[in-house]
Amino acid sequence: MKTNRLDTLRAALAADGIDVALVTDEDNIYYLTGYYDYLHMEFGRPTILIVPKDGDSLLITPTIDLAMAEAAAQVDRIAPWNDGAGDEWRAELPAALAGATRIAIEPDHMPPLVRRHIDDLVPADRLADLTPLLADMRMIKSPAELQLARHAGEVADAMMQAGRGAIADGVAEYEVALATGAAGTRKAAELLAAHYDDAAMSPNTHFLQIMASGEQIVKTHHRATTRIMRDGEPVFLCFCGMTNFHRFKLGFDRTFWIGEIADPAQIAIYETAFASQQAALDALRPGVTAQSVHAAYAEVIQSAGHDYPFRCGRATGFSFLEKPQLVTGDTTILKPGMVLAVDGSVATDTFRAQIGDSVIVTEDGYEPLTHHPKALEDVIV
Repeated sequence: MKTNRLDTLRAALAADGIDVALVTDEDNIYYLTGYYDYLHMEFGRPTILIVPKDGDSLLITPTIDLAMAEAAAQVDRIAPWNDGAGDEWRAELPAALAGATRIAIEPDHMPPLVRRHIDDLVPADRLADLTPLLADMRMIKSPAELQLARHAGEVADAMMQAGRGAIADGVAEYEVALATGAAGTRKAAELLAAHYDDAAMSPNTHFLQIMASGEQIVKTHHRATTRIMRDGEPVFLCFCGMTNFHRFKLGFDRTFWIGEIADPAQIAIYETAFASQQAALDALRPGVTAQSVHAAYAEVIQSAGHDYPFRCGRATGFSFLEKPQLVTGDTTILKPGMVLAVDGSVATDTFRAQIGDSVIVTEDGYEPLTHHPKALEDVIV
């Protein structure tokens, strides 16, 4: 599968008059080769994939990770480099770029350390932007990717169910995070054992649990803390960072209450958020623009007297954010095979409600990937 993607990239490079591509975004390297460097630039060690339009692919990666690269990377050659030895990762670049007239890079995804060196090697007028080409390649998911998306949905459902079950009066937020992580890991392990022959892929969920309760619920990306939850309080759970099965990401959010809704004013806000997501889903189908889905969602929110909202959603896959985004200005036409996270949300000074799900765009609408109930009566625990 990855080899075919490299061939597709080579054909696209040739069609655009590009001689060679330098891929530095870790998700794009994984998409094209199957290799993921877990440390990468967090530890100052670049990994670079070089793909000529008509030559052998080359992966430059740290020697410390060579065993992983040899096991996973579907490339023609691997060039390991070691800390402090010679020119390190720079050594292979002159020969790899020799004779190339147009060189495509990812300007917004290239580590500054690497970009400074490329700017010294290559005149600016010979550089092209590789990002749109790869973004277009990744928009429509293959059957194998759609299987990953459905399995990611099962992992997300297990995490949400466990999180809901852990929410209670007198319980600390971090206990909810422990429950969701354990449930997601166990479901992922079950799916890996049943459907995949990949002993190197970890089932463990990661990323700090996004959640907030009580007065903290207005903090959108708040992490689980030692705060004790109480009856009548709202609780927000978000799995947009944790739903990551076999490196495939989804978006998934719910707002709950413990026992009862202590503040009746929160009901109307939640119902508007619910209606805004439903309006977006009703508008979502092949042939419409991404921004038209956002417009349907925004109309519900603004008609209820609230401010213009943030984007309704985004495409996901091997990255948390892919093309298109469901937002004003994105005129991408939706097509079958896209995977989208679709939100409904309303924020005020004292309360915010958010409901999010992920879907596959189908020939005549969409297929839900996440399934937890969201009617008002279903989110009081």
